[in-house]
Amino acid sequence: MKNFVSVTDVNDIDGLVRKALAYKADPFKDKQLGVNKRVGCLFLNPSMRTRLSTQVAAQQLGMETIIFNVGSEGWALEFEEEAIMSGSSVEHVKDAAPVMGKYFDILAIRTFPSLKNREDDYSELYIKQFIKYAGIPVVSLESATLHPLQSLTDILTINESLGSLDGGRKKPKIVLTWAPHVKPLPQCVANSFSQWVNAWGKADFVITHPEDYELSEKFTKGATIMLDQDEALKGADFVYVKNWSTYEDYGKIYCNDPEWMMTNEKLQLTNNAKVMHCLPVRRNVELSDEVLDGPSSLVTQEAANRVWAAQAVLSEILKPTL
Repeated sequence: MKNFVSVTDVNDIDGLVRKALAYKADPFKDKQLGVNKRVGCLFLNPSMRTRLSTQVAAQQLGMETIIFNVGSEGWALEFEEEAIMSGSSVEHVKDAAPVMGKYFDILAIRTFPSLKNREDDYSELYIKQFIKYAGIPVVSLESATLHPLQSLTDILTINESLGSLDGGRKKPKIVLTWAPHVKPLPQCVANSFSQWVNAWGKADFVITHPEDYELSEKFTKGATIMLDQDEALKGADFVYVKNWSTYEDYGKIYCNDPEWMMTNEKLQLTNNAKVMHCLPVRRNVELSDEVLDGPSSLVTQEAANRVWAAQAVLSEILKPTL
């Protein structure tokens, strides 16, 4: 694996899941793999689980991790080609990234969309420029449109709950449902989850949201789209709850109907579904306390699995360098 920025960088999703689960069973089995190697983690926006899980994963492979918060600790970066740098940006990525490529063996980057200009956000300029100029493998810790480590974790967690990768049962029904929120959020997690579930191809996949919250077909093609949440939830085995802002009229909140919050009453429509959320979560806005703290919730297990997903990806990148 050269880089890890989307599902298209993965040749075998099930194989990567198996590797992650093997690390969960024996975290230090490859503790020499990353000895004398460094991963630089650049954060252009805040993080908790992504940052901590990546550090733990790297250390269990023997790697040293160096964290750099660009906004508070470094110069403002310029990413546009041929920019006239007479404004607030101090250093161009063309100058910064090659130096980082000399300091580290892997560069892991977390960026965030502006939610102001869809064309700019969906160009993924920031992470593409680091890939172009760093000269070393790049891992996405979330980008403007995707969150691949989260999505790998989600597929891993679903497989754990199914009992095996190829259990011979009917395809599980997975429902991604929009939820209310107090502010507009990116489409990253929803895009990425859709992309991964469709690429995995082992589920009946339904996306449900209010009118005007359609995601880009680039990521959802292959899923069934429904505007009736109750109808979508019928017979579901897994329910993934997530807010996202509008895609067409970019970055807006139109409907914020509290009736879309996930509750135990809604779960009665499902096939005793397990409930997932990437965290952080607005309690009693996106999901009720009774769901988050109840037996249907996989949320803590899902978050803990972030370590094993990151460890599997880092090991895939490290092995060709041996």
